[in-house]
Amino acid sequence: MFVAVHDGAEERVTLAEGPTQALRLDQIADVYALGEAAQRAAITPGEGIDRLAAILRKTARFGTVGGIAGHTILTVGVAMVLTPALEDLGAAAVLGAAVGAAKVFSRKLVGLALPLPVLAAALVSVLVFYASSRGVPVDALPLLVPPLVTFLPGAMLALGMAELAYGDMVSGASRLTTGFVQLVLLAFGLAAGAALVGVGLEDLLTPGPTIIEVPWAPWAGVVVFGLGVYLHFSAPHRALPWMFLVLLLAFAAQRLTAGPFGGEISGFFGMLVATPLAYLIQLRLKGPPAMITFLPSFWLVVPGALGLLSVTRMLTDRAAGLEGLVAVIFTIASIALGTLVGASLYKALTEQLSWWRLLVGRAAAHVRRRR
Repeated sequence: MFVAVHDGAEERVTLAEGPTQALRLDQIADVYALGEAAQRAAITPGEGIDRLAAILRKTARFGTVGGIAGHTILTVGVAMVLTPALEDLGAAAVLGAAVGAAKVFSRKLVGLALPLPVLAAALVSVLVFYASSRGVPVDALPLLVPPLVTFLPGAMLALGMAELAYGDMVSGASRLTTGFVQLVLLAFGLAAGAALVGVGLEDLLTPGPTIIEVPWAPWAGVVVFGLGVYLHFSAPHRALPWMFLVLLLAFAAQRLTAGPFGGEISGFFGMLVATPLAYLIQLRLKGPPAMITFLPSFWLVVPGALGLLSVTRMLTDRAAGLEGLVAVIFTIASIALGTLVGASLYKALTEQLSWWRLLVGRAAAHVRRRR
């Protein structure tokens, strides 16, 4: 991290190593509250550091069982969005529970933080292809992504693209590089797991039988996904209704625009709805911090799964993989642009509203003085 401090006379810049620990949603809310207290000068720097340390040590609200159950539920939710087959939903629940258990029990093992995504991808690949080889009636390809959705760096890639658009070259390029490397590592884990059970890379990308679409299944999947995120990431109290609202509206915007504009552009409209709505909930409706309601929508809208499959496809068909990767880049760019435009739209609307309120207030004061 670049740390800059300006004391009024001169500016000092130094570098600090960023923590590798990923914050849960309740910890993010606590950091927001701490930041607000610091802006009001309600705490001393020493007290702020102590509170930060306490936030990092804070245990999850729903404990170990809630973390595993939440990951299972959100995996089923993503599977419902991708494919509503009952056999696949049951398999997704089993895989989600296995990966959720691995994540929960590895939190205290710092050394597993970096290899965990690769190990989880290999575990999912082994279980899926072993079950398929034993005649279990599941579609292997759609099952590879839902259990790994919390490892997919879609948000990192889109935020990196947004930072580059803002001119933050160092942080933006760092995020893009890190996100792409994580995609490659996940793809390597999938390929390694397939090799362990004797499945070739060409079989890794072979689609299964056609699945009968259920019109309401993706919408129910959004609700299930939101509930799973609430439990697994230990969202703050009373945040669930706001999370559902942003998730459903962002998903609706994306689905409604996917037909006329295509999948690569539909993410723009999803974020165009989610971003100002998240700020509105925080700043005007006294709801949870914007990041609490924004991140789940980001995880649902950002096509990290498409990126993972494109990188995996590069292992067997480089031309097709590069073509898919170009589509991912355009999709991420549209999502980043939707985030930027959504934030600007909220700022413009609130400033306009404040101007009207000031004008009305002055007019009312003038009328009272005339009386």
